[in-house]
Order: sequence, then structure tokens, then C-alpha cells
Amino acid sequence: MPTRQKFDNELEELRLNILNLGEMVSQQISNAVSSLLNQDLELANSIVVKDLEINDLQAIIEEKCILLIATQQPFARDLRKLVAGFKISIYLERMGDLSVDLAKITIRIGQEKFIKPLTDIPLMCALVLEMIDIGLKAYINEDCGTAAEMSLIDDKIDKIYSGVFGELKDLMMEDPNKVTQANYLLFASRFLERLGDYCTNIAEEIVYICNGKRMDLNE
Repeated sequence: MPTRQKFDNELEELRLNILNLGEMVSQQISNAVSSLLNQDLELANSIVVKDLEINDLQAIIEEKCILLIATQQPFARDLRKLVAGFKISIYLERMGDLSVDLAKITIRIGQEKFIKPLTDIPLMCALVLEMIDIGLKAYINEDCGTAAEMSLIDDKIDKIYSGVFGELKDLMMEDPNKVTQANYLLFASRFLERLGDYCTNIAEEIVYICNGKRMDLNE
């Protein structure tokens, strides 16, 4: 097999691994929020266990990126693809960690009655999942324009988080008995806000693949 074709096949395998990792993380996030909304402790615990698979796949991607850089000595766009792929896998792994943190919030709250309707958390989750879906498609297609627009969705997440923060702060001031759960829900909202930021970081890596420039889409 010609060297270039072999390298292209390796890049395609890498892309598929990253796509698989992204889909696993997306499912973890969805399950984590579902476990919280339904106070499903069994589902929450399964998310903690599943995280090991995400860590293992990210390690495989990392090793492949390093091996290809070392043995193929790529340059220009090929090198950017490997560097960006490596960083995207790291961001996805960290997003997997945040899904575990969300699941642990479920475990800590347990079956305690919620102090407020959880309407904002599923809305934030839906936007995060939308960003992941758009980001993965933009990565596969190397769609720089679509990736850059992902920050607009992140702005929506930030706005919702700001509202949740104010609402929970007021609840804590009104009733000290609500402080503990309010803090848990505040952490859950913060984790989702951070997930949006990581999605934006992924978008920045896609832009980097396309034009070799580093852009801060969180500005």
C-alpha cells in the first residue's frame, strides 16, 4: 500500500475513533441529566463505571496521534489534523469527567424533594448535546464556518446559567434549609456551562484545522 494511502487510512481511523468518543460522551451527558431529573441512582452509578471506557478510548487516540506524528512526520494541514484531534480527544475526555460529576450530584441529592422545578437544566443539556452533534459533524467534514458558529449556542447556555445562578442564590437567602441542595443544583448548572465551553474549545480546534489560526470563540 502506498505510504500516502496508508497515512490517509490512519487519519480516517483516528477520525472515527474521535467520533465514537464524542458519541459516548454525548450519551453520558444525556444519561447524567436524565439520572438527575428522574433521581435514578442506578443510572447515575452506571455513568461513573462507563467513564473508564471513555478514558481508555481517549488513551488509544492519544497514542495513535503521537505515533503518527513520530513516524510520519506530517506537516501543514496533516499535522494540524493530528494536533487538533489529540486536543479534541482531551476535551471530550474532560467532558466525560463532567458527566460523572453530574451523576454524583444525583447520588448526593438522592430522593430528596427538589426545591424548584428543574426546567433550566434539561434546556442547558439540550443545547450542549446540540453543540456536540454540530461539532462532531463539523470535525468530520472540516467545516470551519459551522464550527465558528457554535459559540452562539454557548452564549445561550451562559445566559441560562446566569439566570439559574440568580434564582438559586435568592432561594438560599430566603430559606437556609435549601442551601445544601441549592448548591448541588448550582454545581450541576455550572458543569453544564463548562460543557458548553469545552464544545467551543472543540470548535476552535476545527477552525485551526481549516486555516491554521488560533481563534478564541469564547470572547
